[in-house]
Amino acid sequence: MLLRTCRLMIAVGTGLALVGVLGLVLGFTGLINLDVFAFGISAGARVVGTLAITGCLLGALGCFWLEFNNES
Repeated sequence: MLLRTCRLMIAVGTGLALVGVLGLVLGFTGLINLDVFAFGISAGARVVGTLAITGCLLGALGCFWLEFNNES
């Protein structure tokens, strides 16, 4: 069960990181408007970047638990 959860965390984290990076690249090249993602006083690039960072952290946690439990 733990192995499946860790692999799911890694897969979801990788997916979020890819979507976030793709969104940033498309936004900085002008193909999408990053202002759509802005809310409050946060810029749209910051919100999309947070998505990429969250994905990286989620994948790192999954990898850590696999290494910690020696089930890889």
